[in-house]
Amino acid sequence: MVGIDQTLVDIDARVPLELLAQYGLAKGASTIIPDDVAARLYDELLTSKRISYEFAGGTIGNTLHNYSLLADDASILLGVMSESIRVGTSGYRYLSNTSSRVNLDHLQPVDGPIGRCFALVTPDGERTFAISAGEMNGLEPESVPPGIFEDASCLVLSAYLLRCEADDPMPQATARAIELAHARGVPVVLTLGTRFVIAERPGFWRTFIEENVDVVAMNEEEGAALTGLDDPLLACERALDWADLVLCTAGPTGLYLAGYTDDDIKRETRYPLLPGAIAEFNRYEFSRPMLRKACTTPVKVYAHIAPYHGGPEQITSTNGAGDAALAALLHDMSANGYHRARVPNSAKHVREFLTYSSMSQICRYANRVSYEVLAQASPRLTRGLPEREEGLDDEAYWAG
Repeated sequence: MVGIDQTLVDIDARVPLELLAQYGLAKGASTIIPDDVAARLYDELLTSKRISYEFAGGTIGNTLHNYSLLADDASILLGVMSESIRVGTSGYRYLSNTSSRVNLDHLQPVDGPIGRCFALVTPDGERTFAISAGEMNGLEPESVPPGIFEDASCLVLSAYLLRCEADDPMPQATARAIELAHARGVPVVLTLGTRFVIAERPGFWRTFIEENVDVVAMNEEEGAALTGLDDPLLACERALDWADLVLCTAGPTGLYLAGYTDDDIKRETRYPLLPGAIAEFNRYEFSRPMLRKACTTPVKVYAHIAPYHGGPEQITSTNGAGDAALAALLHDMSANGYHRARVPNSAKHVREFLTYSSMSQICRYANRVSYEVLAQASPRLTRGLPEREEGLDDEAYWAG
């Protein structure tokens, strides 16, 4: 697993509405703030004891950390890191909160701080983000080595990587990584970030996804911004016009997975058929997704699952829940490649599937991992999952 990220530390704080106005922050939006303003904001939050926690963050950093913890497998993070690190600084917190299975050897050293992302939670539960970029967008194209893509199962990116200042090299580094991945047949995965990033240029993102991306991860708000459709299932269906596989987390509604499979190998569910904007949409949820171009007769297939056990009794923060769900999907994708390399003649690989498991099973796994993050304060998993529960495996269906 290879990922590019804006290396930053998440600072979660509970604040009154007046503080947002004091710092000129639009409620519910993500705002870039100068480093000196970030320093004043941090001092005020610290003095007033409003900080709930500080953890290593970043959408892709979270995802790779969770992936490595779940899979007990190495991943490679590309980005920047402060060349000089002192105890207690953002760089120190980032390194100390990242799994040792995440390979940080390719981080580009920079003269300055990494980023800080303030997640400011107002009494109504709305999250407002203030981001101090530091040097987090300083990754140069030449710091993306071709060799790391030779055995990669996918390249994971965030929409944030293309939303930089004109003189930042990060977009060029991202473009180079995509080019190297495509040249080696490595799937490209894009997580959309926040609805505000997508709503700024929905047409650009549709074209970008169609030309560069195989798998899209989003929440229902980002899906609406991308497609213009508020219903998450319909948003997933529309997103399949541009991508091959779509993961959509929809808060208390649960999560959806939408993709393609070939008509002659689609598999019907054993579970009750679900109503929705697409009637009985989960009929073929026991299918395994494929790239559309690998299908002779591609058909769209969907799966859905409600929140695990109804969701945690108390949610400290939703920050990182979507990243956790994506990590589960990526784990299944990498497991498919691992198994194919070692048991190439297995019936699991009679076609070029994207994942090892069925769409239904992936939904269950993603839901379970997301639950673990929702039930804790950190946006990253702090431990592996408990032993596998009975009744979660539908793979026996394939053998039958």
